[in-house]
Amino acid sequence: MDCAVQLTGSICALATPFAADGALDLEAFARLIDHQLAGGTQGLVVAGSTGEAHMLEAEEWEQLLDFAVRYTQGRVPVLAGTGQAATAATIRRARRARALGADAALVVTPYYVRPTQEGLLRHFTEVAEQGDLPIVLYNVPSRTACDLQPETAARLAQHVRIIGLKEARSDAPRLAAAASLSRPGFAVYSGDDATAHAAMLAGMQGVISVVNNLVPAAVRQLADRCIAGDRAGAETQAARLAPLLGALDCAPNPVPVKAGLAALGIARSTVRLPLTELAPGEARKRLETTLAALFPMNGTA
Repeated sequence: MDCAVQLTGSICALATPFAADGALDLEAFARLIDHQLAGGTQGLVVAGSTGEAHMLEAEEWEQLLDFAVRYTQGRVPVLAGTGQAATAATIRRARRARALGADAALVVTPYYVRPTQEGLLRHFTEVAEQGDLPIVLYNVPSRTACDLQPETAARLAQHVRIIGLKEARSDAPRLAAAASLSRPGFAVYSGDDATAHAAMLAGMQGVISVVNNLVPAAVRQLADRCIAGDRAGAETQAARLAPLLGALDCAPNPVPVKAGLAALGIARSTVRLPLTELAPGEARKRLETTLAALFPMNGTA
């Protein structure tokens, strides 16, 4: 197993396009991947939270990942969302991702079951040792009701097959604690677009981003400036992105980002129940207007 996957900078948590009848839309998925590569995105996450992983049948998950790996042809690393509530199921999903050609697995903390820190330590260790892929830990307590503490993440970071952490908490103490875990062989990424610039300026190696679906070149510019230590440039770029991030904060992810993809002509805004599409109205108009003003930044108009 190759644990030398290099993940830095701007990484997109890809949305999963659906056709009008709710089926996978691989033609739109190809357009979305092209949009990312043209904008300089440095890594792709398939079937994460933004990709509506929990709405996918197992066969669809495989089809989506297989397509992404074949389509990108090694141009950027492809991470597969493999996290499940049960450890054994997570291991099986990681092994399948390896067989399909994924470079690494993004493994969310087990949701709903509310494990202890010891349970998390054992869970991720088992996945790392038996899952056949390098793994990036993913902590998003707002969705999972489970918080991977920095002390536990620090212990996991010693494992050779655990190569990083996506930290989606945005409070300053947690950002600082997570950023301090960075070391050779273990990178820390922001999982919150609104505070990504502060996180990267504090020492995180990149961002696994939702807004990247819409404006990949703008997020790449932000990441480059942060990683170069250009604080003034990073803060200027973050301020330019702020109106779009505010417009996206009108409904649960990925509902607004899919409305944005529809506005760009990349994919339909279709989501699967229990999610519902962003209805016509003030929120959607604000999103479309803000995106139209910002899109020239993306460099692919």
